[in-house]
Amino acid sequence: MILYIKNMVCNRCKMVVKAELEKLGITTQKVELGEVTIDKDLNTSEKEQLDQVLKELGFELIDDKKSRYIEKIKSLIIELIHEQNNDLKITLSDYLSQEVYHDYFYLSNLFSEIEGTTIEKYFIAQKIERVKELLAYKELSLGEIAFQLNYSSVAHLSNQFKKVTGLSPSHFKNIRLGGRKSLDEV
Repeated sequence: MILYIKNMVCNRCKMVVKAELEKLGITTQKVELGEVTIDKDLNTSEKEQLDQVLKELGFELIDDKKSRYIEKIKSLIIELIHEQNNDLKITLSDYLSQEVYHDYFYLSNLFSEIEGTTIEKYFIAQKIERVKELLAYKELSLGEIAFQLNYSSVAHLSNQFKKVTGLSPSHFKNIRLGGRKSLDEV
């Protein structure tokens, strides 16, 4: 059985969810962002208990198909940017269509309708959060960050960063704002 869980945005989330499932005696086969494969089907009581535990931790079981599509899109984008450094050989639209097994036009409209923003804007917001993270570490130059996240140039990264945050990357780095958001709030 596959459980779809909202707000799983990082490896720590996967560890927490897995640990909570194990505490409830539910054996996991596979834990991915937004999806957990378990050994058995859960009855209504078990689902309600699990949902309650997850809600206390900021997660939530997802039952309807449209919400699952949205969470899958978010999880794929977060994983792509924060774990794979945006290393994509095809367009984002083709990637999402292949991974979600649905037409991109449908996914795009659904995402916009439910989230109130476009997939592209969500993607850019996630990239900017990753840039903020890398700037805060002060280990990479702006050029290295641009290369790592597949920006066409430092100027493109800088323009996009300023458009989203209102600050230049160098200004952000110098003032060390702590203005980063958790990934589930982006």
